[in-house]
Amino acid sequence: MDPADLAWVLTSAALVLFMTPGLALFYGGMDRSRNVLNMLMMNFWCLLVVPPLWAIVAYSLAQEPFDGSLIGGFDAAFLSGMDLSDGGSALVTMVFLGMFAVITPALISGAVAGRMRFAAWAVFVPVWLLLVFVPVFKWVYGGWLFERGSLDFAGGTAIHVNAGIAALAAVLVLGPRRGWPSEGHPPHSMPLVMIGTGILWFGWFGFNAGSALGANATAVQAFVNTFLAAAAAGLAWAVVERIRDGHVTNLGAASGIVAGLVAITPAAGFVAGMSPIYIGLAAGVVCCFAVGLKARAGYDDALDVVGVHFVGGLVGSLATGLFSDPEFFGTDVMAGLFHGGGVDLLVEQALANGATIVYSFIVTGLIMLALKATIGVRVAPETEAVGLDLAEHRETAYHTSDTTLERA
Repeated sequence: MDPADLAWVLTSAALVLFMTPGLALFYGGMDRSRNVLNMLMMNFWCLLVVPPLWAIVAYSLAQEPFDGSLIGGFDAAFLSGMDLSDGGSALVTMVFLGMFAVITPALISGAVAGRMRFAAWAVFVPVWLLLVFVPVFKWVYGGWLFERGSLDFAGGTAIHVNAGIAALAAVLVLGPRRGWPSEGHPPHSMPLVMIGTGILWFGWFGFNAGSALGANATAVQAFVNTFLAAAAAGLAWAVVERIRDGHVTNLGAASGIVAGLVAITPAAGFVAGMSPIYIGLAAGVVCCFAVGLKARAGYDDALDVVGVHFVGGLVGSLATGLFSDPEFFGTDVMAGLFHGGGVDLLVEQALANGATIVYSFIVTGLIMLALKATIGVRVAPETEAVGLDLAEHRETAYHTSDTTLERA
């Protein structure tokens, strides 16, 4: 990389790192006040455990050698060969991708909010990273799905669909929260949710535009696409709420923005013009209705990880098969259906997501079942009633004169 490219990728890595605290605030505000510190710690645990694991072995298995079909090797284990002879290009790529590795399991935390033992989460994160994230990441970026021609610019399949379907498997093993769905579980702090949304949107420019791995025209287009899709999705969600419910909510607008960011992620470096707006509008509408299906389907996805990240990632990935425009970007990737490419790319997108869904769902379910049979995954009913902040961390987020914090 030349110095400009190096500077941009380093900046983007920092932006993606900032997304995990943003996600913690987003989820923390949506959770109950008695669980907010637990949610923050679940996200920050990913920041603590994933980076060393990524450097020791996970990066090497996920990328080295790049042309392996199923899994990498140990060529870069313990950062072997990561010197500065290339000007730092290998190191900056490793650390940039490591930020993606951090936030992916953190996404799952929103689904299991309010009832998963922290000890189980502490084990789940590194095990899931190695057994699920690493193989899928390899398949999508250098492995057999990549070689077949499927497209995923910044992680729609490898990150959002992967984590979203894993979240569904996790909650099916974990079971619903006490009183769900008859008892409401409204967000305890919408200001935290909105602050978290803003941080996520800000960081997502590094997430998507940084995935061009250079300060170039593709990065500019990915930046613009990220801006437009998020706004369009938030607007679409708000309009649906207004028509359906008679009012617009902050939570709906925030959820729509995140759905748009998720949906444009796989397409960010492959589409242009009005396409990001169309993708954002579709994601806002589809995800708005998807989050309402969980009670009917009987799974307690506490903070809508399945409805926003799984569904949004799937919408964006399949939309890439429609809107991909290689002529605009001067690349040799497959064209989408709307740009003369026929259905070939759409089929590859469906195959890539189908393989990810099946593998991630099964392996995540097995991990959760193994944890359930050994150390246990679910907190005791009295712990859930009191709140995980006090029971799991011996802390409270809000100190008041009211000693009955468990009622919060």
